[in-house]
Amino acid sequence: MALLEIRDLHTSFFTDAGEVKAVNGLTLDLEYGKVLGIVGESGSGKSVTAYSIMQILAPTGKIVSGSIKFDGQELIGLSEKEMRKIRGQRISIIFQDPMTSLNPVYTIGHQLREAIELHTDYHGKAAQDRAIELLRLVNVNDPEKRIKQYPYEFSGGMRQRVMIAMALACEPDILIADEPTTALDVTIQAQILELMISLQNEIGMSIIMITHDLGVVAQMCDEVVVMYAGEICEQGTADEIYYNPHHEYTKGLLNSIPTVATTGNKLKPISGTPIDLLNMPAGCPFAPRCDQAMKICIKQHAPEMKINDDHIAYCWVNVREGVADGSIVLPDPEDIQPQNDVLVHD
Repeated sequence: MALLEIRDLHTSFFTDAGEVKAVNGLTLDLEYGKVLGIVGESGSGKSVTAYSIMQILAPTGKIVSGSIKFDGQELIGLSEKEMRKIRGQRISIIFQDPMTSLNPVYTIGHQLREAIELHTDYHGKAAQDRAIELLRLVNVNDPEKRIKQYPYEFSGGMRQRVMIAMALACEPDILIADEPTTALDVTIQAQILELMISLQNEIGMSIIMITHDLGVVAQMCDEVVVMYAGEICEQGTADEIYYNPHHEYTKGLLNSIPTVATTGNKLKPISGTPIDLLNMPAGCPFAPRCDQAMKICIKQHAPEMKINDDHIAYCWVNVREGVADGSIVLPDPEDIQPQNDVLVHD
């Protein structure tokens, strides 16, 4: 049994304009002690997946259906009081922007102690000592002095270290890192990632790394989920996703990354714009932007296609190229004909 099991999760936001289907049928597992990367463009449903697990959605958001089991316990349907025993204590999250996550009018020590006293048995001086210990753990220099300072007195990288310390206060089973290196320069990014890997090895927790930075995923993750329009496009080990991609969206993401081989050449961006989540198509949501789109892509979602034991994809191109399981049969041979007239390019 996996530590976290998500099955057919649907999360929507109900607005005046209609229902925004932010997560649309997500199924994934997080194994004990593993690092799972969730990648995709902004608006692909990565953060909403994390907020659904933590059940901290905005007032307009709602888990419409599905199952989220943590260590065998169903989370959907738990009361707020029951969820508070899990949030922070067993599942913690690092938010994108540490400056907006930290309260500017309270010292770092006050905010750390508040988290520690809320979720652990430490209080008073014991909580203060634990806060200093956590700052030392995340390599904040001179923690006895720094604990008395305010967030504005910390650099971006140091604020992120404070957020990691706060998330680790209870040594959680799962740490969700939502774009933990956003707005940090590459040197600080490397330090934060190295710190997280070190802490993961030391504490033995599982990590969900949410990012659009494929370099981060390559460095940290055991398994990768590629999302688009609230759905999984492809899932597999990091090596499989990087060196053997089988969804056209994944290939587009990889082709848009600058490498030594592309020096001096123009990057190849993914054409078009993300799909309107208010008006989801009948078929593959990526089809309007896909150079390989076929007639069936417009009409019908691709089923799960097993590429190998460590890799699945949801793309009809695999059927055309003979890569998919032979049990998947197209309703009509005409369906594999190119459908270039549906492409929506900039």
